[in-house]
Amino acid sequence: MKGIVLAGGLGTRLYPLTHVTNKHLLPIYDRPMVFYPIDTLVTAGITEILVVTSGPHVGHFLSVLKNGKELGIKHLEYAYQEKPDGGIADALRLAEDFADESPITVILGDNTTDADISEPVKQFKDGATIFLKKVKDPERFGVPEFDPNNTTKIIGIEEKPKRPKSSYAVTGVYIYDQKVFEFINKIKPSSRGQLEITDINNIYVQKKKLNWAELNGYWCDCGTFQSLFEANHYWAAKRIPHSA
Repeated sequence: MKGIVLAGGLGTRLYPLTHVTNKHLLPIYDRPMVFYPIDTLVTAGITEILVVTSGPHVGHFLSVLKNGKELGIKHLEYAYQEKPDGGIADALRLAEDFADESPITVILGDNTTDADISEPVKQFKDGATIFLKKVKDPERFGVPEFDPNNTTKIIGIEEKPKRPKSSYAVTGVYIYDQKVFEFINKIKPSSRGQLEITDINNIYVQKKKLNWAELNGYWCDCGTFQSLFEANHYWAAKRIPHSA
């Protein structure tokens, strides 16, 4: 199993902070944001990692992450996404050579979680496994629809729906087999002009190869000022209990 951290994009929702550096290098309490998804992978036993990034501050990653040894990474590589707004699937396609037909665990660079994904990683065989979390505002995310006759079975995923069909959000953590790259080459840009990871997940649904697991623990995607603040507060309280 290899790990992919997707840390591209321009982080425009966090201007003017992201005029200074890449969103994924902004601080979450006492560490750069990207340290958290890397720690999730390393804790799960994944120590061969590719970081995909883009935008004007890509050089900052090298000075922060270096060769990854201090973070428990045995082998670290970087890839550059030429279109920062090309979408998650567009960024993921850059990992094909790195994956080398191995299964991959993919995590977005703005995801912070203390959930342990070790067991789903160990049990993975083929297809795809997506990680879900109950949230108060599912309309901000990809939302799964469950089979009314089998509430553990996903029959479709809708991206940022106005009327969510469940209270679960598709978090930015996924496990894929090598077929994911074949599927990326089949999809077309959405109305947003992006290659959507939701379209990839729906292909796995159609092929009856999509499984899911719930993230047990804290999870936050730090894409807005509010979620950035909440993540900072949570991790400060976790490390310094009296600060809660």
